[in-house]
Amino acid sequence: MAHPLLDVLPDGVVVADADQRVEAISAVAASMLGVDADAAIGAPLADVLRLQDQDGQDWLTHNCPYGGLTTRSGLTEQAWLLPNGTEVLVTARMHRSRRGGPVERVALVIRSGRGRARLDRERSDLVATVAHELRSPLTGVKGFVQVMLNRWDRLSDEQKKLMLTTVSVDSDRLSRLIAELLDVARIDTGRLQLHRRPTDAGALATRVVESVRAGTPRTIELDVAESLPAVGADPDKLVQVVTNLVENAVRHGEGVVRVTLAPLEADAALERGGVRLVVEDDGEGIAPALRRTVFTKFWKTGERGGSGLGLYVVNGLVRAHGGRVRIEDAASGGARMVVDWPAAEPL
Repeated sequence: MAHPLLDVLPDGVVVADADQRVEAISAVAASMLGVDADAAIGAPLADVLRLQDQDGQDWLTHNCPYGGLTTRSGLTEQAWLLPNGTEVLVTARMHRSRRGGPVERVALVIRSGRGRARLDRERSDLVATVAHELRSPLTGVKGFVQVMLNRWDRLSDEQKKLMLTTVSVDSDRLSRLIAELLDVARIDTGRLQLHRRPTDAGALATRVVESVRAGTPRTIELDVAESLPAVGADPDKLVQVVTNLVENAVRHGEGVVRVTLAPLEADAALERGGVRLVVEDDGEGIAPALRRTVFTKFWKTGERGGSGLGLYVVNGLVRAHGGRVRIEDAASGGARMVVDWPAAEPL
């Protein structure tokens, strides 16, 4: 029996009756399984569903959809191998006309395993990134602590202070990376929690710039307009956004980094107006063709380090607050990161 609607589905579908014979199969499923769709109708499900696991066991024998507990209604997604060795993901549902009755129809959905393979690669990339980013500051912390333990009496106060300062900086870097990774997970799963309140963006930006200045020889100029409106923000998240943008400009730009904050008039997107944060550098800039990918995970340019997660987190945090972020060309030819942050709601 032909079911042309099944052929428009992106995944393969196979339906078998109570006698374990195929009564419907989509073109996608037939192609995956290497069978003729017309010839498969009426054939035993075991002959058509040629799926095996790594041990050579077939899907039907392993899952026994027509047997087992009479309360079963479905099977969770499992990875199986096609005859050509390609991995696919298979789910199934058992239909009964009455609760506890015999299975009258089994419907299977077969989809490509490429999506899961991509997720596996992303997880591997994340693990590699985390390992690399954690190793560098941990090495510094361990090295200086070991030196102080072994040579404490022979070190001057100035040397001790320098080593402890370095340990403190590396510890802060580890804390920021861990917070960044946690936010990536929360953004991906939609579980990001925000504790919003009226916030002075100018004061927070000033604090961030002073902190970054202490750790770089680069010149960072800060211009905060007077009478900035309070923004509606989780202060910790706003600090994280400003920190990521400024450190990114220091890492990838050249010359002077310029940070400005100015009032933003109300428009269709930001009904109450807000504050515009701009971070500019004198580097090579970001080509228009790449600007859509800048805010994706693991995006990097050049060989100057970084986790590749900073701008992904920036985009996620800004949008979670109802703001917007974009990239433009700076007058110097570098990159100009523009963040429009909404004003706080009136009390």
